[in-house]
Amino acid sequence: MTEFEPVTGVIGLPSHSGKPLAGWRVLVPRGGPWGDGVAGALRARGAAPIIAPLINFAPTDDQPALEAALAKLADGGFDWLTITSATTVDVLSSYHAVIPETTRIAAVGETTAAALVAAGYQADIVPSEDNSARGLLEEWEAATDGAKGLRVLALRSAIAKQVLSIGLAEAGHSVEAVVAYRTVGVPVAQKVVDDVRGGRVNAVLVTSGSVAEQVQEQLGPIPESILVAAIGPQTQRDAAELGLRVDVVARERSAESLIEAVVEAATANA
Repeated sequence: MTEFEPVTGVIGLPSHSGKPLAGWRVLVPRGGPWGDGVAGALRARGAAPIIAPLINFAPTDDQPALEAALAKLADGGFDWLTITSATTVDVLSSYHAVIPETTRIAAVGETTAAALVAAGYQADIVPSEDNSARGLLEEWEAATDGAKGLRVLALRSAIAKQVLSIGLAEAGHSVEAVVAYRTVGVPVAQKVVDDVRGGRVNAVLVTSGSVAEQVQEQLGPIPESILVAAIGPQTQRDAAELGLRVDVVARERSAESLIEAVVEAATANA
């Protein structure tokens, strides 16, 4: 499953007259800075956000493997490092990982790239269109001038599909895929479950395959009256595999675009 990229700061949305989400109760599946930012943006549109974290992150089950990979990275053992979520950047920071100037960094999207910069690193490649592992893979050859046999360290979540790692290996590169962290489900309050199943929520935000899994397991089946909004095509595909219905998909893989998709749906149905 594709991992979600947390975003921080105040989320700004395109201007709409009035409060297009007035009266709407919207379930926000993450807490922390991301949840606070999204909740603020929803309130600005008139909605009442329900912050109900469905996932959290835990250390990898194989810390020796991660530590060995980071030591090899510091020694210049890799030409490239691929980062597919901002959470991975948090892991790098927690280990005070050293990335030599000779090692370039590929980030799966703008949010991950911003997290790298904030942590004192940099991003040499960021997909120009599809902010996903698939999008990064599609642009890899052009971005690396067709170089072959590159040594790549691919840090990932324990549950993430290895789209990038497998794709790079098939392209002839030497890829070492290492789990940097685990994604774990977080039980939500019974009131949240009751409100969703009772149709007392107007929209549910789905920000990753792992969130889709928790929505389906803890809150499903989602009533037809509730709008289910996915942050991108990959999350929509992950949700479909789990049997979770998705009604709208954000044009861009960002919180801003996700909320805008909900606003557009609300406006269209007004």
